[in-house]
Amino acid sequence: MTEKRIPLAAVIGNPVEHSKSPALHSHWLKTHGLLGYFVPMRIERDNLKVVLKNMHKMGFVGASVTAPHKKAVLEIADLVTDRAALMGAANHLIFRENGKIHADNTDGYGFIENLRQGAPGWNPVAGPAAVLGAGGGARAVITSLIEVGVREIRLANRTRTRAEELRAEFGSKITVCDWVQAGNMLEGAATVVNSTALGMLGKPEMRIPLDGLTQGAVVTDLVYAPVITPFLQTAADMGCITVDGLGMLLHQAVPGFERWFGIRPTVDDAARRAILD
Repeated sequence: MTEKRIPLAAVIGNPVEHSKSPALHSHWLKTHGLLGYFVPMRIERDNLKVVLKNMHKMGFVGASVTAPHKKAVLEIADLVTDRAALMGAANHLIFRENGKIHADNTDGYGFIENLRQGAPGWNPVAGPAAVLGAGGGARAVITSLIEVGVREIRLANRTRTRAEELRAEFGSKITVCDWVQAGNMLEGAATVVNSTALGMLGKPEMRIPLDGLTQGAVVTDLVYAPVITPFLQTAADMGCITVDGLGMLLHQAVPGFERWFGIRPTVDDAARRAILD
């Protein structure tokens, strides 16, 4: 009788040593008493296709995907979900028993679930959302905000043309503002999101004036190093409800873990400690 293989999963990227995913998934595996391993794999772009096509044969059931491979895996996957296609990127893969590779994107799911957990009273239709940045993170944010019913999204990016491209794609719900006027678009916004790297450790500070923030607005940052960014601290001091970016990292991992290992994990304080320790 052939024994069932111990399932393997990985995070693939280049570099990948900084990833918090191995610590998180290992914590969940231990918490639920499951057999399985989650490992980091640094893969060069030229080797990506041959590695992915052979991971199933090595016992891998899936993989998280980080930079710079999130777009490239869409060209390799046999099936791409609608939301991954819409976002133009995938953040996790499923390796089927027949060798087929399925690609999905749960960044938007993670973003919304983090808001719902961190700000239980958050109402997406309470007013406009203001989004800073127009990169891959912003695309996930905008897609998910529209899905849950936000009617107006104000968008500003240091390079205006990138914001205009998102408006052309997502339509009239997007209003593009000049970066130098970004502070003004915060006035009256019920939800405010920083999707840029500004404020991250080793990156420039955010210099946008925040005096337009409305007391009681829900303010979140995709940056999670540091967990409490100057942007979030200022918002909290002004009476806003703040939600850090660490929760998005945790929540976006939930669907992948469930698909790979068969149990839906819980995002709780223990999970947060697992990736902060």
